[in-house]
Amino acid sequence: MRSVQERAVKTREAILRAASEVFDEFGFSGASVSKIMKRAGVTQGGMYFHFASKEALAHAVMVEQGNGLELPPGEDGLQRLVDITLYLAGELQTNPALRAGVRLAIEQGEFGVQDDAPYQYWVQEFAGQLRAARDKGELQPEVDVDDLAWMLVSSYSGTQLLSQISTGRADLHQRVITLWRYLLPGVAVPDVKARITFAEQRDGTAA
Repeated sequence: MRSVQERAVKTREAILRAASEVFDEFGFSGASVSKIMKRAGVTQGGMYFHFASKEALAHAVMVEQGNGLELPPGEDGLQRLVDITLYLAGELQTNPALRAGVRLAIEQGEFGVQDDAPYQYWVQEFAGQLRAARDKGELQPEVDVDDLAWMLVSSYSGTQLLSQISTGRADLHQRVITLWRYLLPGVAVPDVKARITFAEQRDGTAA
């Protein structure tokens, strides 16, 4: 029984991986079930056992976009939040699952869905780091962490979208740093703002 279950799990993972690649490359409208099946190496029966339609598959890719990410370690707070946003910038340049999930969140009207769960996931992740920052005295007293988390996810979403349109996200790392450099003076206490550092890009060049 276990081997059957394990095969089912592996098949679902293969389908999601292939779907992420295809949706990332072609978007929802340009993707087809046959392309996904071919890339995943599964039969039609295997596909529809796990996902009843292309729409259901797209929704799964969208809501599971954060699965498998290994967020940067460190003490919770403002520095770790900055590190997480820069890590995500790198993942958006290289990770098909995250890229596809983000693309489908934007395109979800094309497959009849209106679901803010992917955005709320990151709002809660960011809010957790901001609550830790508040408890450590890193934030200015007037900051509302829930409002700030919502605003940060909204700003980050727009930043990555414009970066994608303009440069294929080649400049996303620097754009996220620019976002923080304008945001930090309004939310961080001065001594904490002065200590915040920005990670190097993945190719090792300093930001």
